[in-house]
Amino acid sequence: MHTQTIFELSQEAERLLQLALQNLDALKSMPIAMLDSTTEAMTGESNNVLPLHFSTRGVEAQHSMLNNELRKITRLEMVLAIVGTMKAGKSTTINAIVGTEVLPNRNRPMTALPTLIRHTPGQKEPVLQFAHVSPIDTLMKQLQDKLSNHDRGKLTQRLEVDKDMNVLLGRIEQGDAFEKHYLGAQPIFQCLKNLNDLVRLSQALGVEFPFTDYAAIEHIPVIEVEFVHLAGLDAHLGQLTLLDTPGPNEAGQPHLQKMLSEQLARSSAVLAVMDYTQLKSISDEEVRQAISAVGKSVPLYALVNKFDQKDRNSDDEEQVKAMISGTLMKGNISPGQIYPVSSMWAYLANRARYEITQHGKLPEPQAQRWVQDFAEAALGRRWRTADLADVEHIRHAADLLWEDSLFEQPIRKLIYAAYANASLYALRSASHKLLNYAQSAREYLDFRFQGLTVAFDELERNIVRLEEDMALLQSRQSVVSDEVGHEVEQALDASGTFITHQQNVIQQAISDVFSHDNILTLAGFSPASPHLHAGEDKGKLVLEDESQAQIVLSKISSSCELIMLDAQGKISRELALRFDQLESTLARSLNDAMRPIETRIKEELSHAGFRARISFPAFQASQLNFNTRVLFNDAIARENRPAGDVAGNSSVRETVSRWLNNPGWGWEDYVMTRTRYVIDVAQLHARFKQHIDHFCEQIRKALAAQVDVSVTAGMATFFAEFSLCLTGLQESLRDSLAVRQQNEHSTRALSQLLQQSLTTATWIQEDTRLLRDDIQTLFAAEQP
Repeated sequence: MHTQTIFELSQEAERLLQLALQNLDALKSMPIAMLDSTTEAMTGESNNVLPLHFSTRGVEAQHSMLNNELRKITRLEMVLAIVGTMKAGKSTTINAIVGTEVLPNRNRPMTALPTLIRHTPGQKEPVLQFAHVSPIDTLMKQLQDKLSNHDRGKLTQRLEVDKDMNVLLGRIEQGDAFEKHYLGAQPIFQCLKNLNDLVRLSQALGVEFPFTDYAAIEHIPVIEVEFVHLAGLDAHLGQLTLLDTPGPNEAGQPHLQKMLSEQLARSSAVLAVMDYTQLKSISDEEVRQAISAVGKSVPLYALVNKFDQKDRNSDDEEQVKAMISGTLMKGNISPGQIYPVSSMWAYLANRARYEITQHGKLPEPQAQRWVQDFAEAALGRRWRTADLADVEHIRHAADLLWEDSLFEQPIRKLIYAAYANASLYALRSASHKLLNYAQSAREYLDFRFQGLTVAFDELERNIVRLEEDMALLQSRQSVVSDEVGHEVEQALDASGTFITHQQNVIQQAISDVFSHDNILTLAGFSPASPHLHAGEDKGKLVLEDESQAQIVLSKISSSCELIMLDAQGKISRELALRFDQLESTLARSLNDAMRPIETRIKEELSHAGFRARISFPAFQASQLNFNTRVLFNDAIARENRPAGDVAGNSSVRETVSRWLNNPGWGWEDYVMTRTRYVIDVAQLHARFKQHIDHFCEQIRKALAAQVDVSVTAGMATFFAEFSLCLTGLQESLRDSLAVRQQNEHSTRALSQLLQQSLTTATWIQEDTRLLRDDIQTLFAAEQP
């Protein structure tokens, strides 16, 4: 590692960040229009940095971002943000990366507040530092007042009050404050659980949680612990820290999407944890949109968790990488930065190896539930407690489970590299943020300066024209929305008709499989065979041998599976084609509608607005999950009946008994019991039909939901951004007009200030480009 060079580059980055902060302070002193109320009303956001216009809150957001980079440069800290949906396994993944359990796992949101996990060599037992605890203490007092006048019974109607919530309620009533330090896994777990339950409780009681007090990264909780995988490695210049971010679908909290975007923008790199079983879900798409938004300035990586649930019909490793890179992420991430893994297997293997190394054996499985999970994953479902006594066997089983988890590759290629090059990641992050700031500042300052040089009447005309453009935008939006709605409705109707047709085709093919003659043929009988019963046992196939029953059932299953897989391929290909066409049609409609406005603005102001960015999900085979195996579970019923109890014999025996006037004459004592195996073909067929109907309906709902997210939300965002761009241009022109209406001295003073700030922003941009090139050269030199 080039220590002296990195030190010099960090000094240069620090100088440029300080210069950018001074430049931003100069912007604060300039007269600007109060656009914040307009921004907040249109978007619900309060800190946007608008194109060509720095609002008051926008300046504050830039200031916070630059200060955050300055803090990271001072520590040479590489912050790897971990992002994922609520049940994607984010906490398990972090535990697997760290090598021990530092975050609790619960089937509810667990990241209401972002949390830092910092690699601290020598810190074997995790410690949580929560210095900025005062806002939580204030909240606890507010909740205490609320609870004193609140009916606990009514609270349970709006809130799930479990064991952890009861503990929290007791703490609030007793006035117990949060500590600033927690040592050990269990105290940390309880603290984090309480914090997350505080969010739910605050929402139920109508008390605002102090999220804004934890917007700065230095105010959030920090867990310091030695990462097991990095223990004993050579010390490197710089520091590796993980950032556990809130998922956009956690607890249905709308603030989390905004908090997620802010935290990702401030990180050095982003690791997305995706659920292999839910790759096309709406919540997963929200995460993909969030990380794609920062992908141009922050390196992206992805772990595809739960890959252990892959079966022989699922996409393999290479197919998953290609689908995520191309279809889902639209090329924003390369296949080489995507790692299919099982975080649970990795965590369990790590935990077992750590316990054996530290204590020579595993804990009692009854005392610690994870031991049972490990034993089942590593030894199989038939494991016994006695098996855990063979330490060498358990160590070997843990090594094999780690190998099967596929976690070694991301640990070596991502975590080791991030640790070894933490200082370079921190420098690269700072250079990207500086370049973004310098570019936006130059555009804004240049536009403001032009506003002071054009003729007064031309300035007024441009403002009026922008008002006309905004009116035209609204009318165009109405027309385009109608056109798009019509196109979407037609596409969904046509797709629905196609799915219904395929549903009927599948049902007919399955009915042929379950037909009387085909079932007997599969069983090796003639069509006239009595094995497929009529009457009371109609539709039941009776066999004398269990292996024969299993073979017949396997044949039925294989026949059905072939039909389903063929239908899955047809539906997948057809829907992919249909929605590719819809994507092209809608993009063309938007471009045709917005091009006149965009061209007019370019001609009048020499600055463009936004271009259409509409993205649609392409249907892949993984979207259509015809899981037929579960239908064959317990399909064979084992029945015990007397060997002589065949059709006709029973009635004769009963007649003889009555004739002798001695019912229960002891006949059964002389009859041996015989086992037969019954497959209820009719019931299995009915279950299959319901299964097909259910999944076809799921496809229809998934189509409607995905189109709603991609089209409705995408268009709304696009038009809001376009409108905000026009508003920003107009307000900047009004700023210039307001200054021009003052005396000549004020105009000249502002002009000089703008020129100085513009020159400074240009210097920052040029010097940062040189800094970025030097950093990239070092990165290339560090590659093996």
